[in-house]
Amino acid sequence: MKLRVKARFGRLWILMTFVLGVLCSVLFFETVWANDAEEFEVFRKKAEQGDVASQFWVGYSYSNGKGVTKDDAEAVKWYRMAADQGNASAQCNLGVMYYNGQGVTKDDAEAVKWYRMAADQGDACAQSNLGGVYWHGVGVEKNYPEALKWYRMAADQGYAGADKNYAELLQWYRLIADRGDADAQYRLGFMYYNGQGVTKDDAEAVKWYRMAADQGDVPAQSNLGSIYLHGVGVEKNYSEAVKWYRMAADQGDAKAQCCLGNIYVEGTGVEKNYAEAVKWYRMAADQGDAPAQSNLGSIYLHGAGVEINYSEAVKWYRMAADQGYAKAQHNLGWLYSKGKGVDKNDADAAKWYRLAAVQGLAEAQNNLGFMYSNGQGVTKNDAEAVKWYRMAADQGRASAQYNLGYHYMYGQGVEQNKAEAMKWYQLSADQGYEEAKKAISSSGSSSRASTNFRHDSPLSRSQSMNGAALSHQRVKQTAY
Repeated sequence: MKLRVKARFGRLWILMTFVLGVLCSVLFFETVWANDAEEFEVFRKKAEQGDVASQFWVGYSYSNGKGVTKDDAEAVKWYRMAADQGNASAQCNLGVMYYNGQGVTKDDAEAVKWYRMAADQGDACAQSNLGGVYWHGVGVEKNYPEALKWYRMAADQGYAGADKNYAELLQWYRLIADRGDADAQYRLGFMYYNGQGVTKDDAEAVKWYRMAADQGDVPAQSNLGSIYLHGVGVEKNYSEAVKWYRMAADQGDAKAQCCLGNIYVEGTGVEKNYAEAVKWYRMAADQGDAPAQSNLGSIYLHGAGVEINYSEAVKWYRMAADQGYAKAQHNLGWLYSKGKGVDKNDADAAKWYRLAAVQGLAEAQNNLGFMYSNGQGVTKNDAEAVKWYRMAADQGRASAQYNLGYHYMYGQGVEQNKAEAMKWYQLSADQGYEEAKKAISSSGSSSRASTNFRHDSPLSRSQSMNGAALSHQRVKQTAY
């Protein structure tokens, strides 16, 4: 009897608990819905006044029925207002509406347009969606490399959907590469070489590059030349390097042409031949290749296989320097400092040195320090000189180590510290720098060292290795 009472009481308690839970849930959701409606009204008022973020959220609210009756046409209207003001999230979602035909007539080309606007601003969802349309050929022609590019951008931002798509795309590349597609083979090689989406594997990179190169793929040939030149994933083989570079160069690849020029300058795998080097440099330089232009400038500066011609050197250096090529900027600065091929102009020299120095070129950092030490082209400033010398010295530049030691020895721009001076002198001397050796040997003398700061000479040649190639508020919708 007692057991039955307890059982009935238990069932009654469960029923009461359930009813109470339902009532609480109803009350909770009524409160949430009320809050959503109030929030919507706040956003709507701000949106009507032109607030772009509010316009996006009004569109999102209409799209999802959040605080207002779901209305895709109204969603499109508000998304468009925000998108026209450059809001990436609205642009992406407007693309989704066109892709799905929600509130508008389905229009894949229009979807692509809005995805691209948002993707160009770095929106990960739009980048993933743009990858999707290129992958499936929706609104654009199928383009797997382009799909991979956009998927990777999204994946690099941690966008989960893009990670999955990127992995699938890699599988697709492997599939079509196995079927003999040269472009896919090249791209797989590039991914393995750089560890993009796969574990870096130089031997695997060589395998895929060779497959593509054997089919005449130019970037693969150029990269294979670099691989054999440096022995990456294979034994160094200069003859093989020359062979592959020449194949790419004969097809007009500027980087391969420049590298072939370097090989003839150095006599790597071939006999030194400056005339041949000039031929290949000029081919690449005429295509706008900055390293080749810089190298051609050095050929004319030093008279290697041609008559010395400073004006011609200036011409080619300037072409490369105007593209931001640091070594050419440094060498152009040197020509201005010496008045070779141009009127001597220390201010212009300092300008070009600075452009190269901020890119981290140690020679330019040292020479900019030199200009500040001596007040050439800039107001003399020992502290500024020390700053630039230190940058170059930390990179192991012997001349800068000597110059920095000099500043410490005589307390120019820094507190005098002979121990620190000797440290830098020794680092420079260890590299065979004669001025530093002299400074160390005369350090016990009471007389001031006669040698002042050292200015670096122009760089003789620029290496051009294979350069073959190869945020925002969260959006709430995605097409893929």
